[in-house]
Amino acid sequence: MLMQHRRIVFLINPIAGTRTKEGLEEFLANQCRQSGIDFMMVHSSKNTSADTLRVHLYDVKATDLVACGGDGTVNLAASAVAQTDVHLGIIPVGSGNGLARTANIPLKPSSAWKVILNGRLQDTDAFSVNNQFACMLSGIGMDAEVAERFAKSHRRGLVTYTTETLVQFFKSQPINFEIEIDGFRFYTDAFFISVANSNQFGNNVTIAPLASLNDGLLDIVVVQKMPKATLPFALLAQLRHNHLMKNWVDKIGKHSILYLQASEVLIGNPRHAPLHIDGDPVPFSERIHFRIIPDAFKLWVP
Repeated sequence: MLMQHRRIVFLINPIAGTRTKEGLEEFLANQCRQSGIDFMMVHSSKNTSADTLRVHLYDVKATDLVACGGDGTVNLAASAVAQTDVHLGIIPVGSGNGLARTANIPLKPSSAWKVILNGRLQDTDAFSVNNQFACMLSGIGMDAEVAERFAKSHRRGLVTYTTETLVQFFKSQPINFEIEIDGFRFYTDAFFISVANSNQFGNNVTIAPLASLNDGLLDIVVVQKMPKATLPFALLAQLRHNHLMKNWVDKIGKHSILYLQASEVLIGNPRHAPLHIDGDPVPFSERIHFRIIPDAFKLWVP
């Protein structure tokens, strides 16, 4: 690609992760100057919306929007470029970095920049949750409680996620849901339901191991009612994709965890279980409609 024709807007979340962004801004500015790339820095805040950002990208004739932050920043940036000709890049400097990890984007800023400079563009799906934009993972029930606590935790990774899940598990009760997929409807008592496009919550905590960013499908993981002694093994089997452990769990409680794939799913939520979109809590709804958005945006990947 001819670099001189690119105009990059860097969307920087100054409070994402734990590292200061001053050195990052200086590094990116120097890199752009050396490559002859037009650029500008935009700091995000709680008041930054995808609509205003999209208008700004159009006004400055941007070719690329680079999200410098965590999953919330990536969600905002992806929503702004969805269904446009502006390409998305990610400098993952957040805590979880779920989409970046799924797309194999390096976590080191200098290496992530090389992907934006010399990588390839991949058509990437997104999905809507009652018409709200999502590009990674949404969850209902205990999942929403765990996601919020996990995001606020100072310690990350599989052990922390499992610990938070167990804490919430022993506090929670199964919730009745109605699930409709491809005209088939069934009821289940479940602790939580995850609907994923990327395969993980972040920090390599994988909840949907078969998920692909561009297969036109949502991955739906339903953690059903089961004996409380069984959940730690079932959850670890799901997160680690350990078939041997999963076979052992299935002998205790057959199909404790349902794994489904579809382009659309409707979930009835009569008990008003909490809901999150890409890790951020949103108001609950009694009926939640998830729908894939194929090839929503083009992402720079290695």
